[in-house]
Amino acid sequence: FFHFGIFNENDHITTKLKCNKVLSIFCFYHFCVSAGAGGWSPIISDRYQWLEVDLGERTKITAVATQGRYGSSDWLMSYLLMFSDTGHNWRQYRQEDSIGVNSVVHYKLQQPAIARFIRLIPLDWNPNGRIGLRLETYGCPYTSDVVSFDGGSSGLLYWLTSGLKRTSRDVVTLKFKALRNSGTLLQAEGQEGLSLSLELERGKLLLLTSSTEPQRLVSLGSLLDDQHWHHVAVERRGSHLNLTVDKHTERVQIPAEFSHWSIEQVFSNTERVKFIQSEVSQKPVTSKKNFNGCLENLLYNGHNLIELAKNKKQQVTISGNVTFSCAEPVSVAVTFTGPESFLQLPGTTMSSSGGVSIGFQFRTWNKKGLLLSFELPQQGGVAWLYLSEARLQLQIHKSGRALLELSAGASLNDGQWHSVELNSRQGHLTITVDKEERDSSQASPSFPVTVESHLFFGGCPVEDGSQKCRNLFSVFQGCMRLFTVDNQNLDLIKVQEKQLGNYSNLQIDICGIIDRCSPSPCEHGGPCSQSWTVFHCNCSDSGYSGATCHTVYEQSCEAYKHNGNTSGHFYIDVDGSGPIKPQLVYCNMTEENTWMVIQHNNTELTRLRPFTGVNQYSIHFDYSSEEEQLLAVIKQSEHCEQELSYHCKMSRLLNTPGETPLNRAASSVPAVCRATVSIYNTTATVMLTAWSGTDLNEYTHFSLHMHLL
Repeated sequence: FFHFGIFNENDHITTKLKCNKVLSIFCFYHFCVSAGAGGWSPIISDRYQWLEVDLGERTKITAVATQGRYGSSDWLMSYLLMFSDTGHNWRQYRQEDSIGVNSVVHYKLQQPAIARFIRLIPLDWNPNGRIGLRLETYGCPYTSDVVSFDGGSSGLLYWLTSGLKRTSRDVVTLKFKALRNSGTLLQAEGQEGLSLSLELERGKLLLLTSSTEPQRLVSLGSLLDDQHWHHVAVERRGSHLNLTVDKHTERVQIPAEFSHWSIEQVFSNTERVKFIQSEVSQKPVTSKKNFNGCLENLLYNGHNLIELAKNKKQQVTISGNVTFSCAEPVSVAVTFTGPESFLQLPGTTMSSSGGVSIGFQFRTWNKKGLLLSFELPQQGGVAWLYLSEARLQLQIHKSGRALLELSAGASLNDGQWHSVELNSRQGHLTITVDKEERDSSQASPSFPVTVESHLFFGGCPVEDGSQKCRNLFSVFQGCMRLFTVDNQNLDLIKVQEKQLGNYSNLQIDICGIIDRCSPSPCEHGGPCSQSWTVFHCNCSDSGYSGATCHTVYEQSCEAYKHNGNTSGHFYIDVDGSGPIKPQLVYCNMTEENTWMVIQHNNTELTRLRPFTGVNQYSIHFDYSSEEEQLLAVIKQSEHCEQELSYHCKMSRLLNTPGETPLNRAASSVPAVCRATVSIYNTTATVMLTAWSGTDLNEYTHFSLHMHLL
């Protein structure tokens, strides 16, 4: 255990360090001061300041405590807490409060954060003072086994039949960090070529089976290619399987042939053709695109498979370029959050006036928004690159007149990273999306397209005489990264440090995109769509309404009675906005009670045809409700009864001693008849039997009703 603090000898926050760690403190944007008063305080107090702590190695962080600067009027009122493994690509934990100079605000993280770097960004502070802070961080050392795959031919093969005990219950857990949005993480093979695989597809995790009928069992998670660690657990118990991704779990039923299936091999990112060697079959299976990223703490039934590979155990085969560390490329993203967000970068020099080459990547949920704007100095015009109906559009204007228009791509608001390239050389202009030739558009303008001033991404600054940037379109809300001008990478950290370009209302070194539709908030199968700030549920075909497709029906006949209704047919939704569909019932409302009558396919008396020598007859009744609807409505009822009416003529009443009737029977005329009712799923079967030697005749009738109170 350790906890670390920024302190003064008179601080109320104690200072302890109980483990060997190299701790570095970074204060930005201006240097830290501590002139007689303990704590951190930048010279200038604005939202461009932060305090960053390097814990020396990845650590399990459990809590933070904050306090104002000692002996001053400097304290924070709110702040953002962020974490990172590398000092880049930060992830926001949450916004917290910090009260007063003498009050210690201790916050215990709901879920411990695993990180090496902590960054605290002040959002609000004492209006009569400045930013001031004493900080303490609590946590424990964190150890793990990591393996890295390059997305090529590297991989691991584990033979689980050697030395690992088989069980009827299989549990696989791991963490992964993806550098690409698609690839196979893991594949488990067993008898007869049956397999389960975990695959990343466009940032979602899929669980698939390979059997007589290969199928996708479940899809979970979204935006899992964000280069952050994600937790995965797969638990198999007989015919059911639980898949957990981060905090969300789905339970699915797997094909019957997997109920007694046991794993023999686990493949981790191997690209080669895999020959499944078992007693029954020897069948080649070819994998799809390979995983590019890192796995951590890969456990199978408690066995650490990465540790086995590191120790070169006999049951592990290593192929290709496998490293037991997690090398991460530095890719600095920026988030455009609102109407005042913009990023200004320098254009090309006069020596490159023969053309221009601009590249970047973006991801968003919005269908429209300005991506890039720049002036054409030689033409006195302006170029706009923007999204319209999720397509990329380029317009070049001069004096209010469009000189050129191009469009490329489609469905670019899907939340995925998309690359954009704008090239102009020797009278040839091209815009390309995702490096695909089919998603490009070309023109041969009669004028040169060059950039000799500034490039404005995402929006424009507040208008003044020195900045010529006009936005005639919607503002862009989303993330951008990998900016290049004339094939030269632009360093956004220099932008953040005010050494290059300019910006406003940006989150730098973080992509703040979130998927509000995963898991979907829409109930009853309503499709979910979203923009950067809101989601929408389409409830038009679901029979529900409201923001998330809530029920429009009452839950019982009693509720309809309280609303002033009289007897009649009504739709009821027994679980409200739950998964059970509404059902049509008849509500019999009296002063004393309210009965719910569930209909079937034959509510009238059924008259039997006479058959000589036949003393037994059966008929089936199908209820309109589904099984789960029947079970739910019976469960919530105070009383349930099923009435069977049958009428026999010219016979004596048969009463079999010791039998427990399944129904309430009514007989209008004494008869030598006996009726039994059996129900399976939503079908009731009635068996009518006459006394031995007595035929069922044309005067025999019966009907069936179910009543619930």
